[in-house]
Amino acid sequence: MAIIPLEDNFEDVLGKAMRGTGMSREILSSLTEVSEDDIAKLEEGELLEEPLRRIAASLGLDADSLVERAQGSWQPETVEMEGLRQFITPHKDYTVASYLVWDPDSMEAAMFDTGTNVDDAYSLVQALGLNVTQLFLTHTHSDHIKAASKIKRWGKVAAHTLGKEPAPNAERFLEGQEFRIGALKVSTRLTWGHSPASVTYVVEGLDRPVAIVGDAIFAQSMGGGVVSYQAALETNRKEIFTLADDTIICPGHGPMTSVAEEKAHNPFFPELK
Repeated sequence: MAIIPLEDNFEDVLGKAMRGTGMSREILSSLTEVSEDDIAKLEEGELLEEPLRRIAASLGLDADSLVERAQGSWQPETVEMEGLRQFITPHKDYTVASYLVWDPDSMEAAMFDTGTNVDDAYSLVQALGLNVTQLFLTHTHSDHIKAASKIKRWGKVAAHTLGKEPAPNAERFLEGQEFRIGALKVSTRLTWGHSPASVTYVVEGLDRPVAIVGDAIFAQSMGGGVVSYQAALETNRKEIFTLADDTIICPGHGPMTSVAEEKAHNPFFPELK
């Protein structure tokens, strides 16, 4: 199985934290005595370890995890589990992930987001003889829902989205509502901040619990607070990091990871170390 690169480099993490906290180079330099020139070099992806460590605390980042990301010395464990499959599709100059989840006993299945192409997902559905009855949307950014109309053509597939973030031809549900995929239980948690009403879907009943998080969390990063940086941090802490440590995290970009791995390696959450 090919190793999937992490979505964000250390300079992406740095940029998200600077924008989220409102820290300009000038302010950060005055707080840390790191020169603005060195901060600019870090923003451009040049690793200066000591300056990077010095500015991490002012940005609310864990220095060790941030340096680890800069050195590229960590990769989450590869996830292989019956009932779960990730699909990576290209979009512009990056990739986006979608997920197929199924009950191995009843063979009832659901897609979570679509990415930009569902051909590979459909091939697996056909090969395994799955019955896809539902499509769950984590949020409505175009790269995550681009192929939704194609999934609807597979048969009678009900699309679901949180009512606060509607999508075309999707049924709206309320925060906290639960669903079923055969014998599997799907609960919903509001993890907004990256979008107005991003949802994390927690699936129970497979060998390990699964959290499909959209852009709330990436391996060693997070989607960033497009709507609210503080809300993104707070809802991730409350709704994702309170899950069992062995919970598989399925992000909207990059490789799958786990709650335990992100507690240990995600620079945005130093208090969890």
